[in-house]
Amino acid sequence: MTKPESVIIANNDAIVTEIHISAPPARVFKALTDDRELLRWFTDDSCPVKLWQMDARSGGSYRYATEKGTIVVNGVTEFECHGEILEFDPPHLLVYTWIANWHDDKSRRTVVRWELTSDAAGTRVKVTHSGLARENVARKDYSGGWPGVLENLKKFVET
Repeated sequence: MTKPESVIIANNDAIVTEIHISAPPARVFKALTDDRELLRWFTDDSCPVKLWQMDARSGGSYRYATEKGTIVVNGVTEFECHGEILEFDPPHLLVYTWIANWHDDKSRRTVVRWELTSDAAGTRVKVTHSGLARENVARKDYSGGWPGVLENLKKFVET
């Protein structure tokens, strides 16, 4: 399969990225919701993760933070993000708010939606990050960042 690419839709409000993973939805969903697993794959040498806390349930919350890295977005090199889980339907749907310290408005609530669809060869994963119409710098970064996140997820789950 070719590398995933992000598509910006809805008047620059959302980014959609998809990938196919050769594993069942339950395995992929665990990687998305288990903080021990998130620590292992939701990271990159350019911004290494230092914290992942996930209370995986509807109404739960999460926190994510990185060490200082080489990536700079809106002057930020140590990334922090948190939010509340809005929808939780294992192993098919995970939706949470995403409030990030590298956004123009650091209190703006954007939304990340993970949809997992089973097929004969594994799972189709679709991530949609919306609420980005007024986040020009972050939206540009996410359009390149989400494909890398999905590649890391695929590599982790398939090995």
